[in-house]
Amino acid sequence: MTKNINFIGNRKYALIFSAILSIISIVSLATRGLQMGIDFTGGTLIEIGYQNPADLNVLRNTLETTGFDDATVQNFGSTKDVLIHLKPRKDVSNKELSSKVLEVINKDAKEPAAIHRVEFVGPQVGDDLAQDGFLALLYSTFGILIYIAVRFEWKFSTGAVIATVHDVIVTLGVFSVLGLEFDLTVLAAVLTLIGYSLNDTIVVYDRIREHFLQMRNKTVEQMMNEAVNITLSRTIMTSFTVFLVLVSLFLLGGEALHNFSIVLLFGVVFGTYSSIFIASPVALLLGVNPADLIPPAKEGGEFDHLP
Repeated sequence: MTKNINFIGNRKYALIFSAILSIISIVSLATRGLQMGIDFTGGTLIEIGYQNPADLNVLRNTLETTGFDDATVQNFGSTKDVLIHLKPRKDVSNKELSSKVLEVINKDAKEPAAIHRVEFVGPQVGDDLAQDGFLALLYSTFGILIYIAVRFEWKFSTGAVIATVHDVIVTLGVFSVLGLEFDLTVLAAVLTLIGYSLNDTIVVYDRIREHFLQMRNKTVEQMMNEAVNITLSRTIMTSFTVFLVLVSLFLLGGEALHNFSIVLLFGVVFGTYSSIFIASPVALLLGVNPADLIPPAKEGGEFDHLP
């Protein structure tokens, strides 16, 4: 049985809520920015291993008191493996830096650590990756605008782009407010989020278009609200199953996939929310109506049947 929840009728509250979230996110991004990972800032990544679980607090204190106060220390895969991120240092080779860090860590340690790998990313490479990554976000947004403008109508495409941009801004805002590290894995998750959010929006738009073409005895708001309600069960089931997978990934996927799963967890929630409360209401505010889907009459078309 189809639900009859007045989603479109409550659009004002949803838009106000989204505006508040977006403002908080934009302010945080403008003032605090994102905590860029080594992929974008450049630097040295050192992976070390222990026979027993490592005490991260002890490692952080040791590095801070020996001149490595810019180091980021976190578990990688298991509690016995640790990743240490260091910002670029002038006049120090990669090998010398890793040897110095290992010497400092093992100086007073009860259990010596072993280096598993050392990677170095130059500052210029990091700048190039950051630029290319954010250009990918920009190009994908323009691609969405063009695709939906061709598939539906410009009022729909504007609503879809605003909904997608809303999801990206709020998700980046979460990373900025919480101070989570933003690296290439997170960027890939943001691009995935764009596709997921767009998929939900297109499903809703398809149903709205069907209602516009089939119904004539209801208002535009009623037709849009009924379309959203019809897709609700499908949206909930799809989002719930994806959410369960992402929770498992978050809990069991290890540190390397931790932030990736956080992005997609927020993305599933906000992508579903924006498809219902942002994309459709924005199209309605722009004045979309069934007449927009009726192809214009061709001039002289009344003579086409004549020989």
